[in-house]
Amino acid sequence: MGRLDGFLLYERRENDLVPPDLRIENFDEFHEYADTEKRREQAARCMNCGVPFCQSAMNLSGMVVGCPLHNLIPEWNDAIYRGQDENALSRLLKTNPFPEFTGRVCPALCEKACINGCDGESVTVHDNELYIIETAYKNGSMNAKIPERKSGKKVAVIGSGPAGLSAAYTLTQRGHSVVVYEREDEIGGLLMYGIPNMKLDKKVIKRRRKILEDEGIIFKTGCDVGRDIGFDKIEKEYDAVILSCGAKRARELDAADTGTKGVRYAVDFLSEVTSHLMNDSLSAIEGSVRDKAVVVVGGGDTGNDCIGTVIRLGAGSVTALEMMPKPPETRAKSNPWPQWPKVLKTDYGHEEAVYKYGSDPRVFETTVDEVIKKNGRITAIKTVKVSFKNGKLVKDKKTVREIPCDLLLIAAGFVGAEKYLAEQAGIELNERGTVKTSSPDDHQTMKPGVFAAGDMRRGQSLVVWAISEGKNCAAQVDEYLMGYSTKRS
Repeated sequence: MGRLDGFLLYERRENDLVPPDLRIENFDEFHEYADTEKRREQAARCMNCGVPFCQSAMNLSGMVVGCPLHNLIPEWNDAIYRGQDENALSRLLKTNPFPEFTGRVCPALCEKACINGCDGESVTVHDNELYIIETAYKNGSMNAKIPERKSGKKVAVIGSGPAGLSAAYTLTQRGHSVVVYEREDEIGGLLMYGIPNMKLDKKVIKRRRKILEDEGIIFKTGCDVGRDIGFDKIEKEYDAVILSCGAKRARELDAADTGTKGVRYAVDFLSEVTSHLMNDSLSAIEGSVRDKAVVVVGGGDTGNDCIGTVIRLGAGSVTALEMMPKPPETRAKSNPWPQWPKVLKTDYGHEEAVYKYGSDPRVFETTVDEVIKKNGRITAIKTVKVSFKNGKLVKDKKTVREIPCDLLLIAAGFVGAEKYLAEQAGIELNERGTVKTSSPDDHQTMKPGVFAAGDMRRGQSLVVWAISEGKNCAAQVDEYLMGYSTKRS
């Protein structure tokens, strides 16, 4: 532990964000970084607890507390404080292959489990992690790690999201030859196309791709396994196959038909915006948003990303409908530390909407009751107040009201993996729509040599969980191929 009284001397100070009035003018990353001295002060706040819940990933009342990757947080906080940035990098990369991703988009389960947060402000673990990895890139410390020996085994990874990349990296480091198949033009999955550029600059993903390729991973983009190439061919060519295609079947909204012009699934919309941004053709989509009345259904990260995106595209108004009640401002007694705090969160998109339109865009306990259209295009919606009674959604028809809507974005989550690849591979999906395995901790499907990882196995989740899934799956593949696992990350 570096400074014994650091948590008493220094107040928590998060990285600043570019102010809303400036950041809504473009899609540039809005993170601003504290200088090295301030970052060392923040790292000094770590108490090096006897039981560091931050890195525990323990199950508490059915909820996971702490980092799913078991990051060695007290160790690298101490190294930052002491100015040992190379040591901090070594300890971080021991558990997390892609801290430049989690350091930007992870909700920081670690911080919510920080003992400092029990009766005060938690350590800025998220920002400290980003400092370590970006300092390493800046100093030229991030180079390809070439495996010393080859196993002679070949593994196909289908899907290049965080789970697929994590599995590919881990297997490569264990000496196996890995080919990653991706149906889109760029690797990254939802990192590339589902998370907007202002949260995760796509240059960050391309920077990491270069290192992965130098380490020996082969990427075959624009190749949709199950359509462009048969799964049987993949299975014959490789010693093992990992399915990491995500859980991309969007949850439908009963009152809305995506066949209606102006009604879209959120991730499809965000993906299109990213594609246009990378191709310098944003004007092609701006016309469908500028000065329009936009309604977003869903209160998660994707819904918030939609709010921030349409504001940048010039939306005339934004309304965000959330079915759940408005959370409390502070923890309820039934939600004690170190559980995830079920409190009201005002994210960047909400903050930007307040700046641009003068009020929080969120309307709680409300959903779409009817879509009004003219000539096949949405013109308005009818909303209705809802509540849950005995686990069932109940609409209060006395509360129905009509509001203008030119663009309806459905961000209601996902209900499982797409079926076409699983069906062609002869892989069974369970009642949750994800790949069936023999146990919750098992990544091998009912078909020998075929494994699953990430959202395709776990269901809709976080980037940090996907990276953890990829690592764990790779260890099981390694054991399947070699009869043992080296347990190296």
